[in-house]
Amino acid sequence: MAIEQPATRPANPRFSSGPCAKIPTFDLNNLSDAPLGRSHRAAVGKAKLLEAIETTREILGVPADYRIGIVPASDTGAFEMAMWSMLGERPVQMVAWESFGAGWVTDVVKQLKIEATSHTAEYGEIVDMTTLNYDNDVCFTWNGTTSGVRMANGDAIPEGRAGLTLCDATSAAFAMDLPWDKLDVTTFSWQKVLGGEAAHGMLILSPRAVERLESYTPAWPLPKIFRMTKGGKLNEGIFRGETINTPSMLCVEDYLQALTWAKSVGGLQGMIARADANAQAVADFVKAHDWIDFLAADPAIRSNTSVCLKFTDARITDGATFAKAVAKRLADADVALDIGAYRDAPPGLRIWCGGTVETSDVAAMLPWLAWAFEAEINA
Repeated sequence: MAIEQPATRPANPRFSSGPCAKIPTFDLNNLSDAPLGRSHRAAVGKAKLLEAIETTREILGVPADYRIGIVPASDTGAFEMAMWSMLGERPVQMVAWESFGAGWVTDVVKQLKIEATSHTAEYGEIVDMTTLNYDNDVCFTWNGTTSGVRMANGDAIPEGRAGLTLCDATSAAFAMDLPWDKLDVTTFSWQKVLGGEAAHGMLILSPRAVERLESYTPAWPLPKIFRMTKGGKLNEGIFRGETINTPSMLCVEDYLQALTWAKSVGGLQGMIARADANAQAVADFVKAHDWIDFLAADPAIRSNTSVCLKFTDARITDGATFAKAVAKRLADADVALDIGAYRDAPPGLRIWCGGTVETSDVAAMLPWLAWAFEAEINA
């Protein structure tokens, strides 16, 4: 029996968890001020890069004595840069509750071969951060992009810690209130919550992190793109827009446009409110349908950006095949693109609800999800 499709469609069907939806006002013509064909080391290039750094500081509320740098290779490059440059001075506590955190464990244990203790949790759960030894360095993700869970707050991290905290915040920055006094190294990428273009990472260092860089030299050689010191002192140029390698000035312009838009919707608090509204729309849908649920059982740790869902209907015998089929129906109908669960995560769906997504689009997409579920069950 044919199931009638919903009458309303999302204006923008892009719900990918990375790269994420562009800002609602995105237009290529808005990038016309990009200094294309000019050196990024010319005055105009440096000015654009410094503007990106300082506007990031303004919106996120990063303390004045923290350094912010634009580095190569997206969030991955930024976090690798930090680990390879700073870890090894003391033992490390590695925390993982999703695939990217697990990747950092592999780097530290198998590549750098540092003395480390691993703390892991299953998808949809989170490690008890109060159990960690903060006299060691601690590496963790704030928001599990592939698992739909996040840290509720930074209360477990002591102010008087001896070790450094290294936080991968790529799906959290601009959507969650990060406690900067608890974070020594923070990384994120433009293509997540602000929907920017890829390949550029942001690296934020506390004074304690700078002190580590200037007082400790790793036992292993560092590639050029990881080096943040010269003659035992921090290379301050990196944190004034003098990037280690050549950035895309078109991507920089796109990021600047996204930052301007974020300010227009209320800055950080406005962006948090937009993500919360999107996530709440999904929560209301889940509450009204008994065949779907959150991957994260505890509401206190559910992400408001990478919202992960699982099908719970007893009639489903092959969860992975069913979830892929539902995602394909939605993509074929051009109402929800790229919402399948991450390849390493449990079968289900992952709906990006960051602030660049309009709540009206989430609301318009969800009836289509019900349609796709019923159609696939009947099939």
